[in-house]
Amino acid sequence: MIKIARKNLTGWATTLAVLFMFIQVACDLYLPTITSDLVDKGIVLKDLSTIWHDGAYMLGVAAIGLLAAGGNVYFASTQAMQVGEKLRQQVYHRVLRFSSKEINDFGDSSLITRSTNDIVQIQNVMVQVLRMMLQSPIMLVAACVLAYIREPRLTRVFLISLPILAVVVIIVMYFAVPLFKSIQKKTDRINLIFREGLTGVRVIRAFREEDREQERFKRANRDYTQTGIKAFTLVSFLFPVMTLILSLTNVGIILLGSQLIANMTMQVGNLIAFMTYATQIMISFMMLSMIFVFVPRASASAARVNAVLEKPISVADAPQDDQVKVDPDTPASLDFNKVNFRYQGAEKLALHNLNFKVHAGQTLAIIGGTGSGKSTLVNLIPRLFDIESGQITINGQPIKKLSQHDLHQLISITQQKAVLFTGTIRSNLQFGNENATDDEMWHALEIAQAADFVKEAGGLDAPVEQNGTNFSGGQRQRLAIARTIIKPASVYIFDDSFSALDFKTDAELRLALRKDPQIQRTVTVIVAQRVSTVADADLIIVLDEGEVVGQGTHAQLKAENKTYQQIVDSQIQKGDEERASRTKKD
Repeated sequence: MIKIARKNLTGWATTLAVLFMFIQVACDLYLPTITSDLVDKGIVLKDLSTIWHDGAYMLGVAAIGLLAAGGNVYFASTQAMQVGEKLRQQVYHRVLRFSSKEINDFGDSSLITRSTNDIVQIQNVMVQVLRMMLQSPIMLVAACVLAYIREPRLTRVFLISLPILAVVVIIVMYFAVPLFKSIQKKTDRINLIFREGLTGVRVIRAFREEDREQERFKRANRDYTQTGIKAFTLVSFLFPVMTLILSLTNVGIILLGSQLIANMTMQVGNLIAFMTYATQIMISFMMLSMIFVFVPRASASAARVNAVLEKPISVADAPQDDQVKVDPDTPASLDFNKVNFRYQGAEKLALHNLNFKVHAGQTLAIIGGTGSGKSTLVNLIPRLFDIESGQITINGQPIKKLSQHDLHQLISITQQKAVLFTGTIRSNLQFGNENATDDEMWHALEIAQAADFVKEAGGLDAPVEQNGTNFSGGQRQRLAIARTIIKPASVYIFDDSFSALDFKTDAELRLALRKDPQIQRTVTVIVAQRVSTVADADLIIVLDEGEVVGQGTHAQLKAENKTYQQIVDSQIQKGDEERASRTKKD
C-alpha cells in the first residue's frame, strides 16, 4: 500500500487533503471548549451577550470545520479515484507486455480480478487513509489530552472502557482479517467459472452439462457468500458493541461528574466538554478499528496488484547499447540456426535442433501431427517465447538484438484462433495498418477471399460484434488474414489459419498470395494440417514430437520421407493431389 501510495498520489493534492483534515480536527476539538465557556459563563450566569457571542463563535468554527471537511473529502476522493485510474492503466500496460508465460502464471480470471476488484479495494482504503486513518489517531490522542486537561478525575472511566474496546477489536480482527483476505481468492474462483461458462457455453449445451456447470458455479458462489457473511457479520458486530461501550462510558462519566458537581469541585461546562471529548475518543477508536479491519484486505489486494506490476518479464529487450536496427532495404529472410526450446519446468525439449533458412519470395510450410510443435515454432519468430539455445534471425539480424517494437514491425501474423474486436471491419483492418486507405483494405480483402461477404454485410463500416460472433468461423479467419496482409512486413505468418476454409477457397487464397507483388518480396510461413495447403510451398518442414524429421519440397518428401508419406496417404486423394499440382503451376 505504501509503495502504491508513494508512486501514484499527487503531492500537492495529498498535502491539501491532510491540511484540510488538520483544520477539521482542530475545529472539532475546539468546539467543546467553546461549549464549556458558553454553559459556564453564559447559561449558568444568565449572560445573554456571552451566549450570543459564544454561539456566533461556535457557528463560525463549525462553518470552518465544515468547509475543511468538504475540502478534505474532495481531495481525498479525487486522489483515491486517480490512484485507481493510474493503477488500472499500469496493470493493463504491463499485461500487454506479458509473454504467454506470465499470463499463464497468473491466469486470465485472476488478472481480471486484480485489475478490477482489487484496485477498487485499494481505492476505498485510500479514501479512508486520507480521511479516517490520519484523522482518527490525531483526534484520539488530542481528545484524550484535552479531556485530561479538562478533568483528570473523570479519565478513570477510560481505564475501563478503552481496554474492553481494544479486546473486542482485537478479537474481531483476529477472525475477520483472514476472511477478508480469502474473499479475493474466492472472487478469482467465481470469475474463472463464470468466464469458462461464457466462453464454453456451446460446449456446455452440446454435452448437456448445464446442470453440472450451474451446480459448480452455485458452490463457488455459496462459498463466497458464506465467507462474506461471516466477515461482514463480525465487522457489523463492532458497531452495537461500541455503541454499548460508548453509552456505558457516558453513564460512568455522568455518575462521577454529577458527584463532583454536587461537591462543587467541577463546573457543568467541564462535564459537557468532557462528555463531548469522550464521544470523540470512542468514535475515533471505532473508526481506527474499522480501518484496521479493512486495511489488511486492501493490503492483500495491493500485494496482488504489485505482483502484476513487478512480475519479471521473461521476454525483454536487449540493453539499448546492444540493440540493432534493420535496414528497410534489406532483403527479407528467416533463418533458424540450431534452435532448441523448452517450456518452463519441462524436462523434455519442445523443439529440438531446428535448422532451416528461407529468403524473400519463398514460402515455408510446416506440417505435422497434433502436438508436434508447429504453433510453438511460429510463436518463436515474434518472440512470444524465448529460445533456450541457438539463434533466430530475420533479415540477417538476430531477433534478440531487435527491440520488440522493431521486431513486431517486421512480422505480421494470423494466430490459430481468429480474434476480432468490437467495432467495424474498417477498425479491425486498421489494427494491421492504421493508415491504410480504402483501396488497400479492399485489396487485402480480395486476396483473403473476403470482399464478397464484406460487401453483402454493408462494406468496410459493417459492424463487428464482440469476438466477431456475427460472422462464421471461415469469415472470421478470412478477415483476420486480410488484417495480416494489409500490414507491411518482411515475414507473414499464417498459423493454421486456413483450417476453416474449403479446398477451393484455400487454393484461391494461396494463389492470390503468391501473385501479390507485396507478398512476393517477403517470406511467407504457413502452418497447416492439410497436405493440399502446403504442397506448393518452396520448403516444407515435417515435425514430429518437436524434431524435424523431413525438409524439402512436396515431391521430394513424398518420394523420400516416411512421415510425410503417411500424412499424404491418410489425407490426400488423387484428385486433391492433382488439384494442388495445378494450383502450383498456375
